[in-house]
Amino acid sequence: MPTTAAEAPGAAELTGGCLCGAVRYRLLAEPHGAAWCHCRTCQLNSGSPAIAFARVAPEHLSWDAGEHLVRTISSSEHGERVFCGECGTPLMAREKDGSGSCDFNIATLDNPDAVKPGHHIYYASRIAWAEAGDDLPRYDRSRPQTSDSQ
Repeated sequence: MPTTAAEAPGAAELTGGCLCGAVRYRLLAEPHGAAWCHCRTCQLNSGSPAIAFARVAPEHLSWDAGEHLVRTISSSEHGERVFCGECGTPLMAREKDGSGSCDFNIATLDNPDAVKPGHHIYYASRIAWAEAGDDLPRYDRSRPQTSDSQ
């Protein structure tokens, strides 16, 4: 489970939050595995053809404000989406049991330029008119397992 800012041993430079500003978070470690996801679930969750995300371990995400406003919705048998209950901003995806990583939406960072996606996943599910305009690697499904994808 993510920690609160008061419990965190230090603060990373990366902070973010929702549209209305009620929910604020801080990353306590450098994110990894940044990618564009084109799966149908991400399309529906974000309302856009793809979503840019990166990962941190659950213990490396700290809620600075508004944790009581955070809501979840089941998005698969094992996963859930996390969003602001006030404005609806989609903040992250995570395992329901708290294991695994928090896959936060890069666009919710105060400085989204700080984390750049390195590849595309579930590209076979892309919307036909939304071809990626970059030269990043594309994977039809999930990225092959590497130390960066965990």
